[in-house]
Amino acid sequence: MPELVDDLGRTVEVPDDPGRIVSLVPNLTETLWWWHLADRLVGVTTYCVAPPAAYRHTERVRGTKNPDVARIVALAPDLVVASEEENRAHDVAQLTEAGIAVYVTRVRTVRDAAESLGRLGVAVNRAASGSALRQSLLRALDQARLPATPPSFVCPIWRDGDHRGDAETWWLVGGDTFAGDLLVRSGFRPALAGQAEARYPRHRLAALAEACPDVVLLPDEPYAFGDGDAEVFAAWPARVRHLDGTALSWWGPRTPSAIGDLARLARQLGRPPRRPRAGTVPTGHVGEPGPSPVRG
Repeated sequence: MPELVDDLGRTVEVPDDPGRIVSLVPNLTETLWWWHLADRLVGVTTYCVAPPAAYRHTERVRGTKNPDVARIVALAPDLVVASEEENRAHDVAQLTEAGIAVYVTRVRTVRDAAESLGRLGVAVNRAASGSALRQSLLRALDQARLPATPPSFVCPIWRDGDHRGDAETWWLVGGDTFAGDLLVRSGFRPALAGQAEARYPRHRLAALAEACPDVVLLPDEPYAFGDGDAEVFAAWPARVRHLDGTALSWWGPRTPSAIGDLARLARQLGRPPRRPRAGTVPTGHVGEPGPSPVRG
């Protein structure tokens, strides 16, 4: 049985052509489907929902943070694919101790994602597919048309309670994350000092206002920011745009389109806002092109 090294540097013994796979991360599940391996998935999480109905006959093994380890072991998979970001080290250790091969990915940047996908392709006997997807991500980065003046941004991923007013704490996407790197590589500029270095910095709402970002980006996961959340920023000079959260976090097949969509949004927001024509009401929403829509 060949030995592979995963993104954490762990040696994993994986069959040449694993026929029974459990995926504990939605974006990896979607990637395996993209590589025509859906019929080999014997277990996926509750959150593996894309594409819809693709895993109708695949067993659900609970969530990313609380997988049913005993049930996964009983499924006797040849390989479990996991993520250092989404899955707990404790669960990975339990599966490994039970004799299950667990391949763990670790991604902090878009280029990390490209390289990780190439390695994952080898692990599941889809080396050509992994290499093609890797090249697609790198090509999208190289070909992205960035704005001449990058708009400054904050991108919350969580809020602690709307009853606290300006003292409310908001969690932001930081630079040491795939999502943060994706935004910067697509032409946005962090509005707060230290935002680029941290993973998920927390700031009071008043501090965000003082930073005077050009734009507030509101994804719909993991916190489902909606129109009510956007109202918080109604009096700010910043423009507010809603994003598909999967475009920011589901690195894989949708990432090349996400780079293009976000770069286009950055170019639009890097220009002065247009005044709406009389009788029109700006909605703040853009359409959803491609497999990784950005609702901006």
